[in-house]
Amino acid sequence: MAIESGDFKTGLTLVIDGDPWQVLDFQHVKPGKGAAILRTKMKNLKTGATQERNFNASTKFEAAMIEKKYVTYSYNADNTYYFMDMETFETYELSEEQIGFNKYFIIDGLEVALMMFEGNILTISVPATVELTVAETSPAIKGAPSTQTKDAVTDTGLSLRVPQFIEEGEKILVSTADGKYSSRA
Repeated sequence: MAIESGDFKTGLTLVIDGDPWQVLDFQHVKPGKGAAILRTKMKNLKTGATQERNFNASTKFEAAMIEKKYVTYSYNADNTYYFMDMETFETYELSEEQIGFNKYFIIDGLEVALMMFEGNILTISVPATVELTVAETSPAIKGAPSTQTKDAVTDTGLSLRVPQFIEEGEKILVSTADGKYSSRA
């Protein structure tokens, strides 16, 4: 299916030079002279590399058919993460490089989507928010304003800023898009 520059949106996946790319950001630019250009920031889903690329506004793109397969996290060992399809009991192995920043959001029994292109696993997609436990944080400072934050580390190793009232052992909701505190669980 051909996609034109007018159909661009954030999150769109395209095939460029045989690789799947995801649009992170884009802008239509019409200079004073010459043809309009499409300025994009894209991520190569195979390598994880991010690039800024410019295209002629009349360029047509091919949509990438990304398949999703829902699996459950089992365990990890030696920088390899293991997931199981709960219907077929098939096991999938992903390296820490394939998981990337998502490793901080994977907890026992979490259901994730394997992102696959042409039968090859690219990465995983985690839920928008996950519930994590605060493993380390300093005690609240008496009299501190409620808007003040402090450092904390979750049970998965994620370092983030949390409000003063959060204590060790508490469960919090964390946004997987940026790794920031959302609310108490």
